[in-house]
Amino acid sequence: MKMKKTTIIFLAISLLMSAVVQAQSLSEGINDLHAGRVTNAVNTFKQILQRNPNDIEATYWLGQAILETEEIAGTRIKQVKDLYEKALQNSANAPLLVIGMGQIDLLENRPSEARQKFESALKEAETRKGFPPELLTAVGRANVESKNGDYNYAIQKLDNATDKGKDPYIYILLGDAYRLAGRGEGGGDAYQSYNKILKDEPNYAPAYMSLAKIFESQKNWSYVLKYLLDAVSKDPSYTKGYYELFYYYFYRKNYDEAEKYLVKYIDSKKPVTEVADEYLYAQLCWARKDFKCAIQKAESVVNALGTDTKPKIYRLLADAGYQDSNYELAKKYSDLFFERKNPDDVLLTDYENRADILEKLPNSTDENVYDTYIQGMNVDTTVDAKLGFLRKGQMYFAKKKERDYQIMIDQKLIDLRPEPLVNDYFDITVAYYFKPDYFKCLDAAEVLRTKFPEEIYGYEWAYNAANAIQGDTTNKISQDSIGFPQYFRLYEYAQKDTVEYKKQYLNSVKSLAAYYINEKKDRDKSLEFFRKWLAADPSNAESIQGYINQIEKMPANKPATESKPNGSK
Repeated sequence: MKMKKTTIIFLAISLLMSAVVQAQSLSEGINDLHAGRVTNAVNTFKQILQRNPNDIEATYWLGQAILETEEIAGTRIKQVKDLYEKALQNSANAPLLVIGMGQIDLLENRPSEARQKFESALKEAETRKGFPPELLTAVGRANVESKNGDYNYAIQKLDNATDKGKDPYIYILLGDAYRLAGRGEGGGDAYQSYNKILKDEPNYAPAYMSLAKIFESQKNWSYVLKYLLDAVSKDPSYTKGYYELFYYYFYRKNYDEAEKYLVKYIDSKKPVTEVADEYLYAQLCWARKDFKCAIQKAESVVNALGTDTKPKIYRLLADAGYQDSNYELAKKYSDLFFERKNPDDVLLTDYENRADILEKLPNSTDENVYDTYIQGMNVDTTVDAKLGFLRKGQMYFAKKKERDYQIMIDQKLIDLRPEPLVNDYFDITVAYYFKPDYFKCLDAAEVLRTKFPEEIYGYEWAYNAANAIQGDTTNKISQDSIGFPQYFRLYEYAQKDTVEYKKQYLNSVKSLAAYYINEKKDRDKSLEFFRKWLAADPSNAESIQGYINQIEKMPANKPATESKPNGSK
């Protein structure tokens, strides 16, 4: 009997110690997650679940950690959704996991369904003392960390949680909710919430990080740096602070300081080491224009991770390969980037880089290059950025004299711009001329002339196209329908300033002089334009006068009516 009692006592002590160890492990995992040591946190939560697969809190926090690990939003959301759904089947709809599923609803843009889950979970767990603070905090976190969240609703729940909860991170979430909701001038309410923690816990690094974020939004960089340095000085193990300091100096091109904090960032996660951190070194090499180093570092990540490689690493390799003139390598990684790209993180620069790569490769087809420019138009960016990108494509095809593709891009530029410019219509007109497709050039020039009648370009290129058509001996079109109207319109326009438009004036009077003598057999009208030509071109006076002398010897044969094109004065 005595022995049995002893056994029971030891069993009770063993269970108590196990509970304490598990609680410590859970707390350590949460602290790691808040500090930016996400892989450490994931490992901790998984270890707890190996011991107890039905641990609700470990399951919830594992899901929160996974949401921080995967670059592609759709992938991480699916992983967490599967995790929570499976756990709910074995936990009798545990309120914390129901809230977790509500968070998934928000991430998938179903705010109404999310709100229903939040409210039902809270109601299920309500006691005479009210709602458990950890559930209120989970609701607040779900809303704060989703772009579809209701930030004022989060403030309400988190404010209630601060009355009961002992977790200082509640004030971080509350401050974030204030900031996102725009509460308080210059982030005042958020500032107070973060500082409230520091009164009781002056070494709490996440509060300093959050203060840095306030001043980052205000572009007050001296205070950003101050609070980032405060975060790591108060807590030298604060991984997230070193990460932010790395990028603070990286973007300011102080690469020596950036490297110093990169080393501290990596050291702060030990004994865990992550091959993906080589990507940060690759970025540093790239920024220093040491592209071979960047390729070597980034490829070490690819070799280690295989198909788990993040798309951003392929992006860096594509650009580093291009910068290093290794175009085949650049294309290989550009292909992999677009094959495995994150739909939420595709930039116009990705298409710019791909177009640059393809343009350097002799075996690239014009169709592939063109498709890259057109696909880039679908990126969510400014119209000016898209126009600038398409201009590059236009210049590329113009230089190659690939007029069909140039013309298609010219038309895209016209369609994209809210109010197309004279240059847009000019470019497509000239492209048709040099294709050559003189009839379409003439049509385009007519559009240019109609839309911009105060500019000479439409008149001049309609004249050029008409001249080219008339010069083609295979066509049977009369000059009355093609040539004469364009000659006369250019002549009328050029008379505004025969000095500025001397070239166009001379071309038009020469063409009209030839038209009247050759086509209309109108001696006097022809002489009128030959004399205009002579007056404007004294350097060729001898030859022009010779034409005049010959024509003057001809008998007059003036038609009954004078021709003028429609729309002329």
